[in-house]
Amino acid sequence: MITFKTYFTGSTGNFHICSDDKTKIAVDFGVPVNKAKKAMDFNLSSLNGILATHSHMDHCKGLPGAIKAGINCYTTKEVIETLKVSGHRVHEIESRKVFKIGTLTILPFPLEHDVPNVGFLIESDQGGKLVYITDTYYCRFKFKNVNIFAIECNYSNEILERNVETKVINQYLKNRIVKSHFSLANVKEFFKANDLSKCQEIHLIHLSGNNSNPELFKKEIQGLTGIPTYIGGE
Repeated sequence: MITFKTYFTGSTGNFHICSDDKTKIAVDFGVPVNKAKKAMDFNLSSLNGILATHSHMDHCKGLPGAIKAGINCYTTKEVIETLKVSGHRVHEIESRKVFKIGTLTILPFPLEHDVPNVGFLIESDQGGKLVYITDTYYCRFKFKNVNIFAIECNYSNEILERNVETKVINQYLKNRIVKSHFSLANVKEFFKANDLSKCQEIHLIHLSGNNSNPELFKKEIQGLTGIPTYIGGE
């Protein structure tokens, strides 16, 4: 079966591992290579590839170092151009075009962010299917027979409004968050619209430091879905 583990998540850097019995990949690599190596007990070479969703540094800053370390990276044209990386380790991907890394079949799909961004539907030849969604305010797609959802749950509307009123954040930042990240309310609507009959785990990732409540978010999503729910890094 397919598995998912979060090492780092949030605006300071995102780094997750998806694997089955045969293939192991990183999903987003927004931390320095040395930090990722230490997190993986200095076994970075066990990675068969890296996926990166978009060009914001908290999702891709480690790619140049990983490429130098000899790991194949699969990402969008915009990320490649932003980082100015090239060579046989760099593979350009496109939305809705399937590709494979070992025993994993990967379908990128477009998301709604303030720069071009993709999510990933990852299916293992060994059995198991995972959906990864982060840095988006909406997902237009529905999925079936997914075993693991790893999904951004960045903020609560109520907490966000309270933080504006108390001047923890300003109105400009609030507007940017609303137009670029998944709220608790939108995550709930997403799950209501999707087939969860095969889902075994939900991982909530990319929670805001100021505008979220991890315990509340976990309780709300687990209560809604009846599925074991984890906060990224648990």
